[in-house]
Amino acid sequence: MNDVITQVNDVLWSYLLIEALVLCGLWFTLRTRGVQFRMLGEMIRLLADTAGTGNNHPTDKERGLKHISSFQAFAVSVATRVGTGNLAGVATAIAIGGPGAVFWMWVIALIGSATAFVESTLGQLFKQRHQESFIGGPAYYIEKGLHKHWMAVLFAVLITLTFGLAYNSIQINTICDAMQQAFGWDPMAVGIVLSVMSLLVVFGGIHRIANVSAVLVPLMAVGYFVLVVVIVVMNIEKIPHVLHVILADAFGLRQSAGGMIGATIMNGVKRGLFSNEAGEGSAPNVAATATVSHPVKQGLIQALGVFTDTLLVCSCTAFVILISGLYDVPELNGIALTQSALQSEIGAWGPTFIAVAIFLFAFSSIIGNYYYGEANIRFITSNRATLIIYRLLSGGVLVMFGALSTLELVWNLGDFFMALLTACNLIAILRLGKYAFRLLDDYRSQKRRGIQHPTFHRSQLPEIEQDISCWD
Repeated sequence: MNDVITQVNDVLWSYLLIEALVLCGLWFTLRTRGVQFRMLGEMIRLLADTAGTGNNHPTDKERGLKHISSFQAFAVSVATRVGTGNLAGVATAIAIGGPGAVFWMWVIALIGSATAFVESTLGQLFKQRHQESFIGGPAYYIEKGLHKHWMAVLFAVLITLTFGLAYNSIQINTICDAMQQAFGWDPMAVGIVLSVMSLLVVFGGIHRIANVSAVLVPLMAVGYFVLVVVIVVMNIEKIPHVLHVILADAFGLRQSAGGMIGATIMNGVKRGLFSNEAGEGSAPNVAATATVSHPVKQGLIQALGVFTDTLLVCSCTAFVILISGLYDVPELNGIALTQSALQSEIGAWGPTFIAVAIFLFAFSSIIGNYYYGEANIRFITSNRATLIIYRLLSGGVLVMFGALSTLELVWNLGDFFMALLTACNLIAILRLGKYAFRLLDDYRSQKRRGIQHPTFHRSQLPEIEQDISCWD
């Protein structure tokens, strides 16, 4: 079965997804006039505005809701982005595709952040009130914006299978592998412990998930980044060589076989997308939960999340691996390569540090991934029994599946579902992107007039006003 999935993945990625992701990213970059570059300062300002104060500038009708702040929404989305893709995924991309895969990860992040802006802005635009907070995502903007119920249900099913089940298996597999490498712990025992921990969090809902992520994400990201900066500074003389290796390998200048350039690009794009999720349709689910005064605010903040993930955290891992020179060792792959690279630089406690880091990275991803599935199950049905079954599957059964499966099988399943999910979302945002462009123009216009916190009312889009349930 694993060989069949591998062959299907090669077809999907070689002839469909890579071209689609790049072309969509370029189109959105051109149409928004480089929003991810021109408004970087505004992204940081918006995040800082809510990180300390929680000030989201809600409307009067929103004041009775339990708010998810922009910072909390950012933390949950980064929690799912910053995980095994940053430590194990980068290592896998380098081991299979060579150092040049890092360059293509950078490319997909730079242009993909515009895609992330569009999809998250749409998530905010078409969000709905749900009990004590908001809910939304691609299933909702497909339903309300395109009026295609079947396509919305298809997306909801795909994202539940991709994030709640397949991706969580990858996260668990990586945690178990790291713990076994560092401490010799049995994967089954680790899986049981993680199942209990996951179930305790996911049964608490989005507010508990947001609170946990808001603590774990800054802690793990800053700690890991500081360590890698120290390693880079200690090996500063090697950085020019590392950059040369990445660029030379990216364009096939170092490969002996002509076909290797294709493998380099494919692995860079696949692992880059798995890590930053731009275009998959995942971030809009949590972006929609935030209470903000204008949809563009969450679009900008989620675009910043792509930069944080790939250009910062993924690059950290790549530099450590390439500085160590262990990327050419055939038997090293995945998290084992990252652990060995760190051990070569900081000594015997390197694998232990990575084991702890990957636990924090991956566990925060598990609970964030779970929420994506829950939000979309709620779109399909309000049956509580269905939601409970999903919680038990995602937090229990699939945790054990990931703990006991092979590295190759869980990554292949993740790549397969990621391809289908991304294709579905890209079709939707290409057709609905015009609304994100108009919202961005409105936001920029208000900022030029000196309005510090731009606001939006659904009457500003009269042709779809009846399809927008919030923003009144």
